[in-house]
Parts: sequence; C-alpha cells; structure tokens
Amino acid sequence: MTKFATFALALGLTASSALAGGYVAPVVEVEPVVVDEKPASSNAGLVVPALLLLGVIAAVASDDDDDDDSSN
Repeated sequence: MTKFATFALALGLTASSALAGGYVAPVVEVEPVVVDEKPASSNAGLVVPALLLLGVIAAVASDDDDDDDSSN
C-alpha cells in the first residue's frame, strides 16, 4: 500500500506541474500588406506630342502653295 501511495503521489505531482499553465492558443502576428498604388494621371507625356503631331499634319494639309497657273 505504501508503494501505491508513493506512486500515486509522484504521479499526482508530475501531472499537476505538467498541466499547471493550462492550454494557451498560439498567437500568430500577421503583418499588413502594403499595396503601392501610383496616382492616376492623364499621360500628359503622350498627349502633348500627339497634339503637336496633329498640328503639324494640319499645317501640311492646309498648305495653299499650289503651282497651278490656271488663271492665264
């Protein structure tokens, strides 16, 4: 009986120390995702040359320098 009491006491002491803290759920820290967004623009780098090209085309198309002498 003494051996059983000693065994039960030893088992009780080890079990209580093993479960003393209880269960704690692991804490997972999540870092926020940063999205780098560029501001919206109207692509002024392409609009200005396109307008200049249209101006040159309009100037060439409206050239009234005809060499036709039909007023004779």
